[in-house]
Amino acid sequence: MSPQTLRKPGLSEADYLAAERDAEVKHEYIDGELYAMTGASRRHALIVTALVLALGPHARRRGCQLFTGDLKLRLQLAGATIFYYPDLMVACDPTDQPDPYYLTRPCLVAEVLSPSTERIDRREKLLSYISLPSVQEVLLVAQDAPAVEIHRRRNAWQAEVHTDGALRLDCLDADLAVADVYADVAHLPPAQEGAAR
Repeated sequence: MSPQTLRKPGLSEADYLAAERDAEVKHEYIDGELYAMTGASRRHALIVTALVLALGPHARRRGCQLFTGDLKLRLQLAGATIFYYPDLMVACDPTDQPDPYYLTRPCLVAEVLSPSTERIDRREKLLSYISLPSVQEVLLVAQDAPAVEIHRRRNAWQAEVHTDGALRLDCLDADLAVADVYADVAHLPPAQEGAAR
């Protein structure tokens, strides 16, 4: 028997979505397999809150919606269905309403990096996010030092790292000041290796 015939069938998308509505622990879903989410550190939570406070007024002005890590993003990649919980998404497409529990066409996705998730965020998730035609920008935000990495869609994807000043967000037609992202964490100790998100 080949290894494929021994593989247990994965959880269906419908069963995942039904179970996730009442789950005490959130799970990301990759082609039938579930991956439990860990809790966030104080630094992580404060940075996400700062992003919401900084970007929220711009989203409202543009008629967009801003979502934090409780709403899923659904992707279809190489025949596989994937659900992630990005730390932040901005959706400006009013037709992106296939389901009340997930988006499919955000224009901006952000992840706050942590020791336990940085490798996945920088590789697997970044590649997944930029595969979506609607995504104009992906932000990877460091926790331990002011550094906002922006990947933006031009003729080809381009990356920039901003440690001060402001970065332009085409999705919202607005600037994001690096100092605003880190205003509430300057006095906190850095996250420990192996710490939760």
